[in-house]
Amino acid sequence: MVKQKSKMVKIIVYPYELVGKIVEIVSATNETLVGMKGKLVDETKMTLKLEQDLTQNVKILLKNQITFKLVETGEVIDGKSITKRPEDRLKGR
Repeated sequence: MVKQKSKMVKIIVYPYELVGKIVEIVSATNETLVGMKGKLVDETKMTLKLEQDLTQNVKILLKNQITFKLVETGEVIDGKSITKRPEDRLKGR
């Protein structure tokens, strides 16, 4: 929690590994990506690699241009909120 002008603001951190999770793109600057579903196979500071279910093709997606949903939990994550290296995000830096 961060204190700002006597208000408490909760900062959401995703302290868990996203690689291996099944996700679905719910919004994107490129509308052709919306609805794409698959398994995250790699993550870098600025990108996610998504292996599509049916075709087994790997798509490289820019984090700052997508919002995706974790299929298991239904949690929606804005890619802009996780634009840092995965190891830094997991450590809470």
